[in-house]
Amino acid sequence: MLFHYHFWTPHVEETEGFYVNAGFQIYQRIGKYQGDFQNFDPPLVWDNFREKNILFRIIEARKGSINITFGYGKKIKFDHIGFLVSEKEQELICQNADNMNWTVDMGERRTFIATPYSFRIELQTNKEIADSVTDNIRIEELRLETKKKGLEDDLSILFGKPVSSIKSVFGETVTINEAVIKGLSSKILVDPNGVRIMN
Repeated sequence: MLFHYHFWTPHVEETEGFYVNAGFQIYQRIGKYQGDFQNFDPPLVWDNFREKNILFRIIEARKGSINITFGYGKKIKFDHIGFLVSEKEQELICQNADNMNWTVDMGERRTFIATPYSFRIELQTNKEIADSVTDNIRIEELRLETKKKGLEDDLSILFGKPVSSIKSVFGETVTINEAVIKGLSSKILVDPNGVRIMN
């Protein structure tokens, strides 16, 4: 199940504000302050630390089965998408990735697969990463722009079946153009990183 995407962005506070206004809840904020990584989690709000010059590594926003993360970057850069999978599915996907000569980085908490499309795929087996995996609020589809053709075919090989939740267009950049999110606002919203969010 597609549940996640991550951006690096110079618009960290604005991105958090956008998702909070869309009904997401902030779960954690980890940032580098005075040389050390520290937590600035809720109930802390931006007024508590805005003046501290923190370089945020990750801010995590959740709603239903959706988990969106972002961290500070000098420019907007789409980093990865994430799928919630069983351990058996993960094993099969990693084997397929090896067969495709895609680099697999297996970690204790999550696994990343580097794709030739200039973004990564996260495989997550821990269902607690989302508020509710049975919730009606979910990412139905992500529409990606890539500089290389063939993404859907490669994802079918990687997952061993078609991945209908990912659509791609060939373009000048690598990003998420649109996220179709079930159970969110009926209005079309655009986040500070250019992702159009529609129901």
